[in-house]
Amino acid sequence: MVKFGLQFKATLENITNVQPVGDDFRWFLKLKCGNCGEIPNKWQYVNLMDSVPLKGGRGSASMVQKCKLCSRENSIDILRDTITPYNAEDSDRFKTMVQFECRGLEPVSFQPQAGFAARGAESGTVFPEISLLEGDWTDYDEKIKESVGIYEVTHQFIKC
Repeated sequence: MVKFGLQFKATLENITNVQPVGDDFRWFLKLKCGNCGEIPNKWQYVNLMDSVPLKGGRGSASMVQKCKLCSRENSIDILRDTITPYNAEDSDRFKTMVQFECRGLEPVSFQPQAGFAARGAESGTVFPEISLLEGDWTDYDEKIKESVGIYEVTHQFIKC
């Protein structure tokens, strides 16, 4: 079993505490089979609410799947305690936002979608429903009378 960290990077404007919201937040990933190297074309998601038992009574994982090419059973589990917000001081730097424990799988791509929230860096205004599917997000903070935004969203995976 290998742990992979999803590192998030963005430019933040007057915003901090960017993070996924709730146990039902969907981490959309492309996953590579560690046995045969197959990478399905479709996005798959994992979330904290899902728990699937592993064969042989070895516990559970967020997702268990059988590779369509080699038929090997693989799994991925979200490590709840590793989920951390991306803050104003992290702007323009890679920071690990979450870690996944993988058995036979390797995450190769991440697609941020809806379900993020953030807070105004100076005002504390909560922005509860942020979608990063387009790679950028903008809004207006009435308290400070300035625009806020998350720009140039990118990611990378590292072994932990």
